[in-house]
Amino acid sequence: MKITLNKISSGTRNARLAREVTLSDSVVAEEGSVIAVRALERKNVYNELEDVHGRMATVQEGDLIAGVLGERRALHGYTGIIPDKIAPGDVLHLLNLGGVIGLCTSANPDVGPPCRVEVLGQVLAFPHLGERRGHPANIKTNALVMGEVVPAHVPVVYVAGTCMNAGKTFACAEIIRGLARRGLRVGAAKLTGVSLRRDTLKMEDAGAFRALSFNDAGIVTTRPETAVPVARGILAALAEPHHGLRPDVLVIELGDGIMGEYGVVEILRTPDLMAPARAHVMCANDPVGAWGAARFYADDLKLPLAVVTGPTTDNAVGRRFVEDRLGLPAINARTAPDRLADVIAAAVTR
Repeated sequence: MKITLNKISSGTRNARLAREVTLSDSVVAEEGSVIAVRALERKNVYNELEDVHGRMATVQEGDLIAGVLGERRALHGYTGIIPDKIAPGDVLHLLNLGGVIGLCTSANPDVGPPCRVEVLGQVLAFPHLGERRGHPANIKTNALVMGEVVPAHVPVVYVAGTCMNAGKTFACAEIIRGLARRGLRVGAAKLTGVSLRRDTLKMEDAGAFRALSFNDAGIVTTRPETAVPVARGILAALAEPHHGLRPDVLVIELGDGIMGEYGVVEILRTPDLMAPARAHVMCANDPVGAWGAARFYADDLKLPLAVVTGPTTDNAVGRRFVEDRLGLPAINARTAPDRLADVIAAAVTR
């Protein structure tokens, strides 16, 4: 069966789909598998889908959508799994804005129930010209070819957070902008989380000459067992020449929180990934989170925090707590981006 898609989600971009796709009624129920679905409703909140170009569009009832099977474990969003078996006619859910599809098992009240979608079939790929028999499309196709050796010669800035929505991407963008304005060539990446392109696009908009994510490596959702090898591969790829250019520094976002389920702490515990680190930035939602993160980095991870930013630094109360109680610089990325960039630039170029 052939259908014409209304929307092609960003999570499928490695598959390089056309608007018209051929479907099979035999669905491969595994992470990364690209399927076509029909939206069964229109929501009033959390009702958008990001396309392969990074554009957001409202999901309408009846839309024919290409998405990618995956899991999600988000505190402020949806938790969902991939069912063991999937067939046309099954009802699943849109789990995130990047088009990750699965069966929702838990929802945050702030975003309401997820959008229900009806499975239409498995999208088929025809990688060879003139080929008549299609293969189940998967985002591992055309994925980044990854190395395993972490480059020691390129300094790395790691930006982590106490939780989702702690200002990590914004802080990364301001750090990238500040370093680029100081004449440094900046590579960037998001190593953990769930498929969504907007964060790496913001990094490029801020001045990164190249920005990658785990999705480029063919991963829909990072997990403790996949986060470390993917991180090694992406850092190795970023250190290689790109259009003849090599980076002077890498700014790396660790999506979700340091104690979430996407593999952040596993990366922070891996010696070869930490060896090139010149600065660790913590985005904290509140003073308690800042205190817990500082203790965790010092006592458990044995890693030095360079600066605390995020909502806890939005006013003098939080900044005073961080500076007086924790002995760390508290710099708000929104109100003092130049000062934040100064601290990071000094750490990178020392």
